[in-house]
Amino acid sequence: MVPIILFLLWPLLALSHTIDIAAGGKECFFEELHAEDKMTVTYQVAGGGHLDINFWVKDPGPRPKVLFQQEKKDTGTYSFTADKDGRYEYCFSNEYSTVSGKTVSFNVHGIMYIEDEGHVAPIEKEIRLLSQALEVVKDEQEYIVTRERLHRNTAESTNDRVKYWSILQTGLLIAVCAWQVFYLKRFFEVKRVI
Repeated sequence: MVPIILFLLWPLLALSHTIDIAAGGKECFFEELHAEDKMTVTYQVAGGGHLDINFWVKDPGPRPKVLFQQEKKDTGTYSFTADKDGRYEYCFSNEYSTVSGKTVSFNVHGIMYIEDEGHVAPIEKEIRLLSQALEVVKDEQEYIVTRERLHRNTAESTNDRVKYWSILQTGLLIAVCAWQVFYLKRFFEVKRVI
């Protein structure tokens, strides 16, 4: 029964966020998890600088241990099963950059209060597998949307540069033509001396 309820509540457990991190900044988020809860964090840098960011996940406790860490990556995914109750922390850091801010899109998926797999009906197992496959498809779609937005912005920027360069060239061509007509006209004028 619990897996069916989890399947129905799955859209509430999948959160999607987009944040802006200033140059030299850091953003941290927290999730309260119980032992045996599963959590997945997927992220992608959508804009800014070299499109890379530092990411890490820490477990709860007086001396938090780093469970996972990636440095200067543009995308990443980390899934884990909580081994103890507490507040898990995941952070995105742009501290190594002194000039450009970053835009990061990330998703947090969770499956809470998982029952023992040995006592689950076959249909419930299939529902879980379908739910996981749906998460993968949703992550891929969000990745594609983010990449499309990034490439569209690049194409629009390039288009603007080409447009302004063409206007500059046209103006320069008109100026050179006007100067040549003026110069040639003066060259062929007959000067009369009285």
